[in-house]
Amino acid sequence: MTSGADGLFEIDEPEPPAAPERGPATAPLAARMRPRTLDEVVGQAHLLRPGAPLRRLVEGGAAASVLLYGPPGTGKTTIARLLAGVGSRHFVALSALSSGVKELREVISDARRRRDHHDQQTVLFIDEVHRFSKTQQDALLGAVEDRLVLLVAATTENPSFSVVSPLLSRSLVLQLQSLAEDDIRELLRRAVTDQRGLNGTVTLAADAEDALVRLAAGDARRALTALEAAADGVVGTGETVIDVPGVERAVTEATVRYDRQGDQHYDVISAFIKSIRGSDPDAALHYLARMIVAGEDPRFIARRLMVHASEDIGLADPTALQAATAAAQVVQLVGLPECRIALAQATLHLATAPKSNAVIVGIDEAMSDVRAGAVGAVPPHLRDGHYAGAEKLGNAVGYRYPHSDPGGVVTQQYPPDALVGKDYYRPTPHGGERTLRERLEKLRRAVRGR
Repeated sequence: MTSGADGLFEIDEPEPPAAPERGPATAPLAARMRPRTLDEVVGQAHLLRPGAPLRRLVEGGAAASVLLYGPPGTGKTTIARLLAGVGSRHFVALSALSSGVKELREVISDARRRRDHHDQQTVLFIDEVHRFSKTQQDALLGAVEDRLVLLVAATTENPSFSVVSPLLSRSLVLQLQSLAEDDIRELLRRAVTDQRGLNGTVTLAADAEDALVRLAAGDARRALTALEAAADGVVGTGETVIDVPGVERAVTEATVRYDRQGDQHYDVISAFIKSIRGSDPDAALHYLARMIVAGEDPRFIARRLMVHASEDIGLADPTALQAATAAAQVVQLVGLPECRIALAQATLHLATAPKSNAVIVGIDEAMSDVRAGAVGAVPPHLRDGHYAGAEKLGNAVGYRYPHSDPGGVVTQQYPPDALVGKDYYRPTPHGGERTLRERLEKLRRAVRGR
C-alpha cells in the first residue's frame, strides 16, 4: 500500500487472496488477524453462502457497487479488502473524514484513464460514507452508474437515512450482523495459535475465554484488542496462561481504548447525550469519564453540552444553557485536568433538569414551513418606516407600540396572513415551561384578540 496526496491510499497491484501478505509484528493484533480469504471470515453466513451476492462479488462473478451496513467490528473493511484482491482491479481507499469532492474527482479521472488505456476497473472504498455530505455523495453518481468505479462503501448508520436516494438505488445494500458468541470464540482461538497472531506464546483458559466473549459483545475488533492487552499483561509477568484475573486487569485498558475519529467516538458521545436526555446522571458521568480518560477534546464535550441544553431542556430550565456555556468557558480558560469538574457539574445539571424539546421542535417546524414556501408578505404596519416616502407606501402606518399600553401587550397581527394562528412553540408542562405555558396562553389571547 502506498500513500498518495490528500489522504489517498492506493494499492496498485493487490495481492491475490490466496497468497496473503503477513502484517508486521508491531501492528495491532486485530490488524494482523484480519481475514485474507473468504474461508477465514467468520459470521455473516447469510452473505457468504454459495451464490450469495457478496460471495459472487468477492469471487469475481459480479460487478455491482455495494453499501456495507453494520455495527463496528463485523467485517466491513475486511470485505472491502477482499474485493480489492479480485482480478487486476485497481484499489483506492478514501476516508469520509478527510476527503472531499476534489479528491473524489481525482479518483474518478484516474479511473477513467485506467479504463480507457489499460482496461482496468477501479474499486473505490469509502469508509464511514454516512459522513459524506449530499454534495460529496452526488459527485459519485455518474461514475457509479456508468460503473467507471466499483463503489464499496462502509457505514455504521442505516443507509436509508444517511445515503442519498440516487446512490442508494444504484448500490447493493448488504447488512452485516454482530458476531455470534461462537464466532468470537473461533476468532480468539485462531488468534492465540496463528503465527500472525500470538503464535502459541500463551494459552487461554476456558473461563477467561468466556469473559472475553462477553466483553466483545459481537465486536471482533474489541475481542482481539482485549485479548492482546491480556496477553501483554501475562507475558509481562513471565506467565503463559491468560486467566480471568489477567483479563480483568486488561479490561480497563482495553475498554478505554477509544478512536476519536472512529466508531467509539460517536457511540460514546451518543450514549452520553442520551443518558442526559434520559435523566440518568450516573450513566452520564460514566460516559463523560470514558471520554476524558480516553483523551477526548474537552471542547467537543462542552459544545455537545451547549447544544443539548437548548435541544432537550430549553425553557424547562433556562439556567441549563447558562451552566453549559459556563462550563465551556472554564474549558477554554482553565483546561484539563481541572475543567473536568466543571464538565461534570454541567453534566449533572443537565441530567437532573426537567426536559423539553419544544425549542428545537418549534424552530424546525418554522424552517420547514419557510422552505415549503409559507413565507407571505410582511404586514404593512410592521414594515420599516424610517425613510422618506415610507408613509405614502403604507409602511408602518397603524403600528401599535406595546409600551404605550398599560399592560405592555396589544392586539395586533404579527405573522404573514397565511400563518395567522399558527403555533410553533408549544411549551411542555415540565419545569419552568409549566408557568410559561400558562403565560403564553394569555399572551396569545391578548395579541390575537381572542
